[in-house]
Amino acid sequence: MSLPNCPQCNSSYVYEDQAMLICPECAHEWNPNEVVVDEDALIIKDMGGNVLQEGDKVTLAKDLKVKGSSQVLKIGTKATIKRFVDGDHDIDCKLDGGGEMMLKSQFVKKSTV
Repeated sequence: MSLPNCPQCNSSYVYEDQAMLICPECAHEWNPNEVVVDEDALIIKDMGGNVLQEGDKVTLAKDLKVKGSSQVLKIGTKATIKRFVDGDHDIDCKLDGGGEMMLKSQFVKKSTV
């Protein structure tokens, strides 16, 4: 049976002590069965407070003017979330019929379909 390397120092000299794994080089202890939560991950919510994930389908909850254009995105326009970014416009998505665009999460709601 092969034990994983230490997540802190990447040492291969890890040993097992009951349910815990211990690294003798940096003294890091962890439970390999515990779910790791990334504290740096962005948690983005829609206007209703639903947590959004990459790949989710969302709809616009308000008519939005496209900056630098005369185009208006109508309420109910569907989009697919590609990724999240840190900033004012926190959703990078692909709009149906509108191409790729950055949106604010406060103007979208998670689609059930």
